[in-house]
Amino acid sequence: MYEFHGDKRRYFDMTYEVTKNHIVPYIEDGFPIKQGMNVLEIGCGEAGVLKAFLERGCQCTGIELDASRIEYAKEFLKDDVDNGNINFLSKDIYLVDPIEELGRTYDIIILKDVIEHIHNQEKFVPQLHKFLKEGGVVFFAFPPWMMPYGGHQQILPPKIASVLPYYHLLPGPLYPGLMKLLGVNKPGIDFMLETKSTGISIERFNRIIKASNFELIDEKFYLFNPIYEHKFGIKPRTQTKIISGIPWVRNFLTMGVYALVKAV
Repeated sequence: MYEFHGDKRRYFDMTYEVTKNHIVPYIEDGFPIKQGMNVLEIGCGEAGVLKAFLERGCQCTGIELDASRIEYAKEFLKDDVDNGNINFLSKDIYLVDPIEELGRTYDIIILKDVIEHIHNQEKFVPQLHKFLKEGGVVFFAFPPWMMPYGGHQQILPPKIASVLPYYHLLPGPLYPGLMKLLGVNKPGIDFMLETKSTGISIERFNRIIKASNFELIDEKFYLFNPIYEHKFGIKPRTQTKIISGIPWVRNFLTMGVYALVKAV
């Protein structure tokens, strides 16, 4: 497993840098970020993303199902927590009432590397309307399922299992069977199969957005995801226009998608 997955402080710093240098500028191209805006991150983890919005004078909320990760977030952002600039909630997003429990709706909602882990995305995405202010936007970042490491196999401990591309696309019992041959233990196999059950393609994402009464403001495809600069030393690079324009083909060759949407 790559060491940054276990080093919470390092991962916090990585996500902060990516947000400051790439996500915030991307959002601002379609939606100016102003001081005092309310920002919600769903699946906030240690809240490195929200640090970049706090620096812009936003009021932030992080929702995270894993309560232990929120404890790290409170530690890393202690001054902002103490000053009331950010608050956290550990709860299933389906059970959250934004007015009763959070006291507000939001100008910007962030889902970074989250949508590809959520079951029944067709049900989930429409739920975002109740959290969003009129005129607000939702930012998504996700790896298309069919890209070389869309199965998240890079987090597996066995070296060969972590670097072998595309084998998460194997059908039926071939996928878990190969993982077992590669030395992946049962918890690892179970996690990979769970990820397979929620993986999302670019085309399916776009269909869900449209069916959920949202529309795309912008969509950006990366050959090399901006986070790779911090993980692997690979500079960010956008996908070529030729590949970006070919549905389905781009899923196999695009390692990251940024999308900004608004309510219809």
